[in-house]
Amino acid sequence: MNITLKYIDPTYMIRAIPGNASDNVYCTLLAHSAIHGAMAGYTGFTVGPVNGRHAYIPFCRVTERQNKVVITDRMWARLLSSTNQPSFLDLKEVANKVAETKKEDTEDQLIDGENHIEATAVSNPK
Repeated sequence: MNITLKYIDPTYMIRAIPGNASDNVYCTLLAHSAIHGAMAGYTGFTVGPVNGRHAYIPFCRVTERQNKVVITDRMWARLLSSTNQPSFLDLKEVANKVAETKKEDTEDQLIDGENHIEATAVSNPK
């Protein structure tokens, strides 16, 4: 049986900051997981952490929707800080975006329909 296995070593990818020891350990763990999956006969997958455990993730699940980057989020601020990149956002823009996000989150959390009836019946017994 012939097999073609393509392996890209993640330690050689282009980075904005130099790698450290924990990056090396993480890349090794990803590589081992990928090799174990390939040798077990799985195809069309990638590996990565899911709920604190390493898992085989099918490509179709990875590409089914796009991730959204929230430029007012702490994670984005950490990325800018760790890569020494400037933020080109105006403070007013950030404040407006945070207010919009909070408004959307509040609207998403509103209870309606059957759940609303059940919730009010439980909280306001007759």
